[in-house]
Formats: sequence, structure tokens, C-alpha cells
Amino acid sequence: MTETDTTWDIAQVARMSGVTSRTLRHYDATGLLSPAWTGPDGRRHYGRDELLRLQHILTLRELGTSLDRIGSIVDADDQATVVALLRDHLGGLTAERDRYARLAATVARTIDSLEKGRPMTDEQIFDGFAHDRYEPEARERWGDDAVDRSNARWKALGKEGQQKHLDAHREVVEALGAAIRVGFTPASPEVQDIVAQHYAWVSLFWTPTLETYKGLTQMYVDDERFRRNYDEVAPGAAELLRDAADVWADRNL
Repeated sequence: MTETDTTWDIAQVARMSGVTSRTLRHYDATGLLSPAWTGPDGRRHYGRDELLRLQHILTLRELGTSLDRIGSIVDADDQATVVALLRDHLGGLTAERDRYARLAATVARTIDSLEKGRPMTDEQIFDGFAHDRYEPEARERWGDDAVDRSNARWKALGKEGQQKHLDAHREVVEALGAAIRVGFTPASPEVQDIVAQHYAWVSLFWTPTLETYKGLTQMYVDDERFRRNYDEVAPGAAELLRDAADVWADRNL
């Protein structure tokens, strides 16, 4: 491909795909997605083939595939492998669809209960909620012992404690969104306080080291599923947490 062919620079690809420029640079550094060419100024440019490869990568990520596994699939370009993987995840997607149907029914019952005064059992209130949806991936990433300890601590909290823990995380997310809207920097005292709250929230189940905490917050940016949880309050919230965590970890861990 020559520089005169139709290409998109890294900023354009980031806007089109929703993938951050930092993530695209990481993909390039690891060999997962190289640009078609790089300009004299160091700016990466991507052609149609690279966009299609990125689409393939993002599709596999949405299906919960690890980056190492994604690399082997897109490099091999083996249709049989891709089809087999898609079949494996089809069952999971179908189960997730059914779970959302249960959640919709739960919300409908709640509305009916509030409007008509009909009682709901504890089981009905939380029917359809799945706190273990990422457990298989967590076991692969951090090991069975870490996940088993985390699960035990979660169960020990009881329903009231579990709800408080979920509420604490929501407070962190909303505080990040407010910090984005106000324009606080990652190193500002206000944002550093938010990171301290986040670290304490994480440490209820697992005590990260300096590097593992930085790696965790980097994952919040790299993994679309987690990034959406933070960016729903304000675009860039996940990146603010990641950048602020780098500062906080260097100062405190």
C-alpha cells in the first residue's frame, strides 16, 4: 500500500471504532494490529485491510476472547477455528439473552409491586442478576485460588454487604464522571482521593501490588466491557482512573 491509497490516521480510526489511540498503539507494539504505514511524524495510518482486521479483533473481544487467543486466530485466518469459536460463544450469548429476559421480567414485577403494593421475595428481587458472569475469564487470568478466595469473601458479605459493595463502586464511577466534567487532572487531590477509594474497594477481595493495580486499571481501558462501565457516566472516565492510578500507585504502593 502506498501513501496515496485511501487510509485513515490513528485518530480517525479511534473515532470510528471507539478504540483509544493508546490501545491502537499497544496493538501495534504487540503485533496484533500493525498500521499500513507510518508517516514521517510517527503518525500511524490504516487501510481497509487493517480496518477489517480491527473489526475481527473487536468482535472476538466482545465474545470474551483473550488477546493472546485473538492474535493466534486473526494471524491464522482459519475459518474453521473462527466458526468453532463462534459456536462455543453462541451458547453463551443465548444464555445471556435469556438472562436479560429474566431481568426484564424482574423489573416488570418490581414496577407492579411498587404500583400495586404486591410483595416480592428476596429471590424475586434479584432474579436474573449474575455476579459470576466473568468468573471463567477471571480464573484464566488470575488463577483458581484467587477467584475462590474472592468468591468466599463475596458470599461472606451477605446480601446487605454485597449491595453496599456495589454501591461503593457506583460512587467511584460517578465521582470519576464528575471529575471529568469539572476538568480535574489525574494528579489532582480530588481524583487521587477517588483512586484511594477504588483501591480500597478492590482490596476487599484482593490486595494488588503496584504493578498489578496498574495492570488492572489498564484493563479497564483496554477491555470494552469494563470501559463502558466507567465511560457511561462521562467519556474518558476509565482513562482518568488508569492515569490517576499510575500516579497513586507510584506514591503509595
